[in-house]
Amino acid sequence: MEELNGTKVVITGASSGIGLAMADALLNAGSTVALSARPSNRLVKIVEERRAKNLDAHILPMDVRDQESVAAATDEIFDKFGTIDVLVNNAGVGMISVNHSFLTNPMPFYEVAPDRFRDVIATNLTGYFLVASQFTPRFLEQGHGRIVNISMNHETMKRSGFVPYGPSRAGAESLSHIMAQDLANSPIRVNMLLPGGATRTGMIPSDISPELEAKLLSPTIMDRPIIFLCSKMAQEITGERIVASTFDQWLLEHHISAK
Repeated sequence: MEELNGTKVVITGASSGIGLAMADALLNAGSTVALSARPSNRLVKIVEERRAKNLDAHILPMDVRDQESVAAATDEIFDKFGTIDVLVNNAGVGMISVNHSFLTNPMPFYEVAPDRFRDVIATNLTGYFLVASQFTPRFLEQGHGRIVNISMNHETMKRSGFVPYGPSRAGAESLSHIMAQDLANSPIRVNMLLPGGATRTGMIPSDISPELEAKLLSPTIMDRPIIFLCSKMAQEITGERIVASTFDQWLLEHHISAK
């Protein structure tokens, strides 16, 4: 896939896990990337480390749960970059924030604390809505733009003990489909991307069994598909749900060269 020199990308939840892996892939492919997350020394350090390697990384503090924070960050990055080519909605919190032992001792929905339910929904679903709602009018004004919403396996959305994470991701997928339809007659493209299985991130407990550990996907599985979705090859693709673990099969089905 071609180099992405000149492509400007914003990634939310980019200070760790899948978000950071995608940011690194795009930076190494030549993109200008704004790494967005809640303000922290970690975020500053991550961006500084990449800039020290002459990668075009920028810091964008933003709390996707807060409408004012999202609006301020949107103004800041468009003022700084002029235009943005791709928004990657990735910021999220997992079941570990609700139940640390969710894999071995799942918690029924009626035991989930309401404030934890609200926080996961606010981040994983409402956050996607707030950020996309701020970026889309700018995309329409500039005449181009792409939105990539990061999702998860359908099995996870229905799995026992996965409230509220499952419903938050199911809601984000519904939101993505409707966004793609609402923007079908515009130059804005909306797609979904997911790893295809449990991924080695901070959302997975550190005390899992060696058998489960061996099955975890690396966050770098997202590298090739996110580079593709930010490339010229994907400029007409919209409304798709791409699974990173079967990306080559998806390319084949859509008659796209995997080179």
